[in-house]
Amino acid sequence: MSKIGLFITALSSFIFGRTIAQEPPITPPSDFYGLSFNTITGEKFEFKSLKGKKVLIVNTASKCGFTPQFKELEELHQKYGNNLIVIGFPSNDFGAQDPGSNSDIKQFCELNYGVTFLMMEKSSVKGKEKNDVYKWLSEKDKNGWNTSEPGWNFCKYLIDEKGRLTAFFPSKVKPMSTEITSKL
Repeated sequence: MSKIGLFITALSSFIFGRTIAQEPPITPPSDFYGLSFNTITGEKFEFKSLKGKKVLIVNTASKCGFTPQFKELEELHQKYGNNLIVIGFPSNDFGAQDPGSNSDIKQFCELNYGVTFLMMEKSSVKGKEKNDVYKWLSEKDKNGWNTSEPGWNFCKYLIDEKGRLTAFFPSKVKPMSTEITSKL
């Protein structure tokens, strides 16, 4: 796809909330499994441990209209956990809707939604300050095709068993929707 085509696709996704999928998956120029990040409790997590599993990465927030998606993310984790790893990345980037500390966020997610899936430490997922995982997810020179940063909280990125980004889902796509589950 041309640069103009990718731009139009990404712009349409942002404006109209459409899913962007790459068919067939492109081998990324930069290795997804070479990434690491700290968990919400501060332990270093190596992405190489995710080899052979699908991964759904979601930027989360505790005080957002989409926050109830935590329930479906946990349901997705419970139902598909043998083949899918759900990873939440708390961020305060959109409307300052996750102002708490890592400890506050962890407690909120566990108490209100029973979250047991992997949560990472709070970080930026867009702009100049975005973390390295989100650089990989949203920069074509790293993932091979996608340029879409999250447009709001609860955007979702699906990575296949070979470490290739296969789809981007906007906030409005619910975790248990057939749009997502059909790709698992």
